[in-house]
Amino acid sequence: MSLPVDQRRLLGAFLRARREALAPAAIGQPPGAQGRRRTPGLRREEVAQLSGLSTTWYTWVEQGRDIALSAAALARLADGLRLNPAERAYLFELTRRRDPSAPAAVPDSAAAPPDLLDTLGALSVPAYLLDRLWRARGWNDAAGRLFAPWFDGGEPCLLRFVFLHAAARRFIVDWEERARRLLAEFRADTGHNPDDPAMVDLVRELRRSSPDFAMFWNDHAVLAREGGLRSFDHPEDGRLRYEQVTFVPATQPDHKLVVLLPR
Repeated sequence: MSLPVDQRRLLGAFLRARREALAPAAIGQPPGAQGRRRTPGLRREEVAQLSGLSTTWYTWVEQGRDIALSAAALARLADGLRLNPAERAYLFELTRRRDPSAPAAVPDSAAAPPDLLDTLGALSVPAYLLDRLWRARGWNDAAGRLFAPWFDGGEPCLLRFVFLHAAARRFIVDWEERARRLLAEFRADTGHNPDDPAMVDLVRELRRSSPDFAMFWNDHAVLAREGGLRSFDHPEDGRLRYEQVTFVPATQPDHKLVVLLPR
């Protein structure tokens, strides 16, 4: 997949900046080991050697030429340049490649992040936390009351509740529109780690158990998770309207903090 000219130039400028910022001492070279340097940081051939890549290939990438960029080569380059996690993620986002060394999915048994649970407790409006499988890992008292039809049923997975529980169709106003939107947002999430076994199993289960899920899934709609007006028919409080806002925590990008503001 070829990158646009502007993106190749941006990639080249980024690599050059990281190369010039990497001091020879950081790779174990004593001062003056390679003679007097006219430019800061490492030479192109040194980066290529550290990365196990050809000098010509690296030079052409830095110059913004239109050449093949494999994920494996980019991973070696990230290691050679000693990129930190944020820089490495930026490199792969910039080149539209998937990092082969991306961390594995968090085990299903892992505890919810305590700082995010504390955040829920500090909010007076309804708020809940979703993990990568869209399971509720925590919620505050206000959310517990609002989403009683969901949480009281003992099913933490939002998708299972929406598609497999009759209570969801009574609770969520404009159920079909919201369900289609929800599934398109979830499909966007699956693109981050399409080989996640738990995610694959969840989709397979829901396609088998819910004709509506199977039909909507086959539409292949993909949408970013956005906020907006949400309406619910609460069994005790009647029709309720909220503005939904979703946050992705910087330190836990596989989680979503969902907040609902009364309207």
